[in-house]
Order: sequence, then C-alpha cells, then structure tokens
Amino acid sequence: MIGGVRSQAGEEQDVVHIDLAPRPRPPGVMRALVVEGPNEFAVRDVERPEPGPYEVLCRVRATAICGTDPHIIQGHYPGFWPKHWPLIPGHEWCGDVVEVGAGAAALGWQAGTRVAGTSHAPCGYCRRCIEGRYNICENFGVEGLHAQYGHNAAGAYAQYVVHSVRSLFPVPDGLSDEEAAMLDPAAIALHTVIRGGHRAGDAVAVIGPGVMGLLVAECAHALGAGRVIVVGRGRRLAKARELGYEVIDFTETDPVHAVRQATGGFGSDVALECSGAPEAVAQGVEMVRKGGRVAVIGIPLSDASLPMPRTVLDEIDVVGVRAAAGEMPRAIELAAGGRIRLRELITHRYALEDFAEAYATFTERTDGALKVIVHPHQDGRV
Repeated sequence: MIGGVRSQAGEEQDVVHIDLAPRPRPPGVMRALVVEGPNEFAVRDVERPEPGPYEVLCRVRATAICGTDPHIIQGHYPGFWPKHWPLIPGHEWCGDVVEVGAGAAALGWQAGTRVAGTSHAPCGYCRRCIEGRYNICENFGVEGLHAQYGHNAAGAYAQYVVHSVRSLFPVPDGLSDEEAAMLDPAAIALHTVIRGGHRAGDAVAVIGPGVMGLLVAECAHALGAGRVIVVGRGRRLAKARELGYEVIDFTETDPVHAVRQATGGFGSDVALECSGAPEAVAQGVEMVRKGGRVAVIGIPLSDASLPMPRTVLDEIDVVGVRAAAGEMPRAIELAAGGRIRLRELITHRYALEDFAEAYATFTERTDGALKVIVHPHQDGRV
C-alpha cells in the first residue's frame, strides 16, 4: 500500500507499507519439517501428499516428540531410519480425516473423523503379520508392502499426513488432541508391559522414568501390578514419585540392591527396561527374582552384555519390545477411562514453525521437559 508522509525537510514522500499478515498457501502446498541429513532440518513449504488406495489424508492437529525422533534426526540409524534423505519425521499424532483414497470409504472411513496414528503400516501377508505380530513384519521397508511413518516414510511433523487405514484409529471425544497424540506411545507402553508378562499382584520394576517409562508404569499399574518401583534420577524420578510410584534413585544407591531389599531379598517379578542405557539391561537381569522376566523397550546405541550364568541357571527370560502389536484400541480404552494418565506428562507446547526450539527443549530436558507437543497449524509459540 502506498501512502504519503513528510520528511524531516518537510517534503512529502511516497512510502511503501508492507503487509506482513500471513497469506494462504497455494492449494497442494503445506508446511513441514524436512530433515535433509543428520542434524540438518528446517520447516519449509512442500507438496501436500495425496492418499492412495486404502489411505486417507489427515489434517494434523498435534504431534508429540518421541524419544526416537532425535536419534532419527541425528542420523543414528543410517540406511535404516531413514533408508535415504530427505525425510519428514514424526509418528505420534492426532488429526482429522479430510480426504479418503480409493477403497477407504467402503471400509467406513469418511472425512471429519478424528483419528490418532501409529507408525507401522505392515504388509499383512507375511507369517508374522498373519500371527498378529505386524510390528516385526518380515517385509519391513519393502516399497509397496510396508511403511513405517516418520521412520522410512513421510511422517506427521507437517500440516497434513497420509496414512494407511491399517495404522489409524478413531479417537473418542473425551480425549484432547494432545492426549490423543500420545496414544501411540501409550500403546507401545502397553505392549511392553504385556511382553513383560506380570501377573496380578506381582512386583514390577521400571528402569528409566522418561515418558515411556512413566507410561509403562501407568500400564503396569492398570494391568494389576501389586507394586510398581521406578528406578531413575532427577526431575523425572520426582515425577514418578508425584504420580504415586515407589522410587529408587540410582545416584544414591545401587539399584539392584535397592530393588531386592524392597522386595524381601527376592527381587521384582518383572523388570521393564525403558532407559536405553546398555548397563541397565544387565541390571534388569540382576534385579528380578528366579524365573523372572526382563522386557527391553529402550534401544541401546551400543551392545549390552548380560550376566549369562545367572540368566541361564535362574531361567531369566529377556525379551525385546518393538512398537505395538494391536494394543492401540486397548490403550485408547484405558486412556479414555482414566486408567492411564496422559495429560500429566505434557510439559511444553510449540508451533511447528518453532520446531528448533521445541527440539532443543526436548533433547536438553529444559525445565523438566517430558512430553513436548508440536501444533502444525499454529503461527507462533503456544
């Protein structure tokens, strides 16, 4: 807009006033976080995806930063997560269906449905998928057969995302968008607890009070654990205490000895390793009683050694945990019924445009950060 003003000399001059109001983007364009290589990322305009057969396009309401995301962004799994750059990461999210691909409508999918997503879209044909263990699909990463959104396929740090109907679940009205964005890790936590296999009344030790560890503690309690003992340190351990769990600070005492002492010298029935620290796996083996079981969801970046004599002679089961395998509907029911708490773990909120700050807050654990939520359609910090 052109207007007239006077200079200091009293002469009238033309001045250009620049309109800084945000302008709508052209159809088919959206904002997304694009990672070009290890630690090289930016929010920019990209082409909006279109749904294929049995897929839907969703407008993303909220995306949660997962502990796996920094490893992907930093390039810790080259050639695997992702197979190649660039990548739009993000796999914990909630949004609305806005367009359905061919065949999806016949399955009941329609625009306007609020959904939460999970990362795996498995082949459905291999032996493991047929057995219901689609999280370890034998065609993992095979183009056209399997996709893991936010890992080797475009994810949800974007204004829109495409998902297979195999990895979407309707969200009840009682859950907020931010809580719904946490349903994927809640399902993974539930899978971890199920892999741990505790029985009603058992003592369960949870190693690592990050978001996953706290969700695992919630699920263990919801599934009837008699006691839940959380091992950790600092503000995250304080959060576990605030949520009502027994806690052990490993900086003040040996965690194996402390767990055994707290359980009459026997050890916990189950240990659930959520920290990703290599030494924690061995500690889990040492802190369970004879015939105990250790389930490991934390992914160490280096190999972990196990006390094999004890593992063999005391018949300790050690099992891995990957994502979830059908637990999402149960996690939704538990969250909607208040049996597992999600809102209490959310500490920070940012707009997608401020992802760099959100990322730093999460990775540096600023102000006791736990779950950091990103809003793709907000213009500024929220």
